[in-house]
Amino acid sequence: MKKFGLALAAVAAFTGSAVAADLPARAYTKAPMIAPAYNWTGFYLFGGGGYGLWEADTTTVTRATGLCATCVEERLGGKGFFGTVGGGYDWQFGGPWVAGIFADGQFGSIKGTIQDHGPPFSVGQEKLQSTWAVGARIGYLVAPNVLSYVNGGYTGSHWSGTTLVNGANGAPIGPGWHSDSFNRNGWFVGGGVENSLNIFGAATPGWFMKTEYRVAEFDGTDILQMNNANNGLVGNIISFRPIVQTISTSLVYRFNWGGTPVATKY
Repeated sequence: MKKFGLALAAVAAFTGSAVAADLPARAYTKAPMIAPAYNWTGFYLFGGGGYGLWEADTTTVTRATGLCATCVEERLGGKGFFGTVGGGYDWQFGGPWVAGIFADGQFGSIKGTIQDHGPPFSVGQEKLQSTWAVGARIGYLVAPNVLSYVNGGYTGSHWSGTTLVNGANGAPIGPGWHSDSFNRNGWFVGGGVENSLNIFGAATPGWFMKTEYRVAEFDGTDILQMNNANNGLVGNIISFRPIVQTISTSLVYRFNWGGTPVATKY
């Protein structure tokens, strides 16, 4: 009996070892990784540049009589480059929604031609030199670090004065023929995309890039043609109501990007 018991114990031990050898290997579970919790709430600053176009429907009135000198409406325009700087504050809410307020300025030379058919037939170069804007935006996070948004608000602009010359041959018309600079205000709407530079593989926490399109419509004004020789009491009046379109790309820095780490399983 004693030998029989020892034999059974040996068989049991051998069988257990064989069964254990046939079992699949124990699955390895990787420890949770720590990923940042993206947070769009906070202040940001940006700077960049872009390209713009302006166009304006114009008519010309003779200053002395108040009658139209050019009774056909003309569409004039200009184009050029500009730089931009600004800042704002965003709030993230409801999960993927982001809303915010901002202010910015644009500085450059978006220039084109103004003209009338007289008499005298005169031309000059009109430049949009700067604009400012204050507004709000709302957007949706198409990815945790990519925001698609629309915006709108109030805007102002500064336009240059110009020296006026004969439109036929470029010669001076008379002593001091010119128009003065002026300011116009209006409204704008637009939209764009803002994304973290990390999507390009750059390890740059807090740094973003945004590309934005805007269209602004400004109040109309009268551009007066003046002659220094007689205190500006001659010349024509060009009505001017501009619409400006711009597209810009800016580098953005968000001051509180990141947040409290959270566990994410892979």
